This record gives sequence, C-alpha cells and structure tokens, in this order.
Amino acid sequence: MTDTRLGSKSPTLFRAFILCIALGLQACSTILPETYVPKRGQMGKDVMWLPTSDDLVYKMLEAAKVGSDDELVDLGAGDGKIPIAAAKQFGARAWGIEYNKELAALANRNAQRAGVASRVNIVHGDIFKEDFSKASVVTLYLLEELNAQLRPTLLNMKPGTRILSNTFSMGDWEPDEVIRVGNGTGYFWTVPAKVSGVWSVSGIDGKIPASLKLVQVHQRIGGILDHQGKQQTLLGARIHGNALHFSFVNSEGQLKSVKAQVKDDALTGEVVGPYGMLDIQPLPVNIEGRRQKD
Repeated sequence: MTDTRLGSKSPTLFRAFILCIALGLQACSTILPETYVPKRGQMGKDVMWLPTSDDLVYKMLEAAKVGSDDELVDLGAGDGKIPIAAAKQFGARAWGIEYNKELAALANRNAQRAGVASRVNIVHGDIFKEDFSKASVVTLYLLEELNAQLRPTLLNMKPGTRILSNTFSMGDWEPDEVIRVGNGTGYFWTVPAKVSGVWSVSGIDGKIPASLKLVQVHQRIGGILDHQGKQQTLLGARIHGNALHFSFVNSEGQLKSVKAQVKDDALTGEVVGPYGMLDIQPLPVNIEGRRQKD
C-alpha cells in the first residue's frame, strides 16, 4: 500500500505546506488597513467628537498620579487615546465606554497597534448605564450639563477616587487643581468621604469624649468642637478622600492638630502637637470616633 501522508515522500512539499499555514495565521493576526476615520466635530449621542491633545492627556494623568495599581475608565472614550496613554505611559489597567460602535472598534484597534490590548478595552455602551463604580480614576470630556448629571454618581464613588475632565467643570464642586497646557484646560477632583453630622470622639482632649459637629459641601468642611461645655470653631478643617484634618486649641491653650481616616460612620486617627521649640515633643494621642445617628 502506498503511504499518502503529506511529507512521507516529499519533505520539501511538506515544509512549504507548513510555511503557508504559518503565513496564513500571521496574515489573520495582522490588523487590516484602517477604513474608518472619525471626523473632528462629528456628532455623537450627546456630544461631538473632539480629540484631546497628547500634552493635556499626559498632564492630567500625571496630576492624578495614575499608576500600575489603578483602574481607569474613560467616559466617552472616542478613539481610545486616554486609556491607551494610561496603560502605555503610566502602567494602568484601563477601559472606556463609547456610544459610537465604530469609534469603540477603532479604539480597540488603536490599543492593539499600541501594544496594550491586554490592558485596554473599549466597550460599546452608554455612560449612564454602564457600571464603572470600581474604577479608581475617571476621565471625561463631556459638556458641563452632562458632567452635572454624572456628578451625583461620581460623588458616590469610593472616597479617594480621582476625577479628570477636559475643558468642562463640575459646577460648584470646585476642582482640587486646574491643569493648563497651551490652549487646553483640564480639571482634577478627588472624591471626598461624607463626614457631615455629629461625631462623638474619644481621646481628643483628655478622657471625656468630645462632640464634633461637621458640615460639608463637597471637599470643603467646617465645624465646631464641643468639649466639656466649651465650644470652638475648627481651624483649617478639610477632607481629602478619606483623610480628615483640622486643628483646635486644647484646654491648656495649646494648638493641636487632628489627622484621621474616615470610613463610613467611624473615624480613627491621632492628635499631634503642639508644634514649636519644645524640649520634649509630645507623642501622638490616638483617637476614635463614631457618627451619631439622627
């Protein structure tokens, strides 16, 4: 019986066959020439498409200290420029939401060309329907009225989440930083913990707990410290993410500073100071607090 298996009588033919298969697989993995090119100013669902300059992208991501531990989401991802830069230049995992199906596909092809397809994915979807609550960095280039619609969702994200917007602000939620590059402007916010209310805090000035009343508008806070019937306005009060800071004058007339971490209805931290030329610098005093229920 004659052996008809390929290569049994013609090694050259067999090698040529394998080479053809390899070339075919390589051709399949090669991105086809781009046929879709978005037009500057083309209209989408709610906004027109305008690219962000490379310099502004870099400066915004730099301001937010984006790094390899971050998950970045770009709302209205367009051609994928920001997620690709976050992955390629800052090492982040990144994804985006794009309503235009062709733009979303283009963005994924751009990520593949940039060599970051394993860390970048652009989904075809609606920014008001997709869940991006686990992101640690959110970027957007939308109109101010759309920012206003998204603001409640953004403010309900995990404290410390960083928000970046190209061109458009967030109304009375003033930015932590304004980023200017040439004719471009970006805005940077950090989502603050919610600290409004009355807190009972032990260890703040002696053994008797103090009452701490805080009021808040976004990251701006004010408050009153009530200890043993004596009330005083807090000095330098601020909230940055989960970090609460304020100063007060203790019962001995010394300026003390509080640094605490807030998590839901609990806070833990320390009292430090007074500062200055002292023979012996006092050790920090630990404090704990609970928010009182209405």
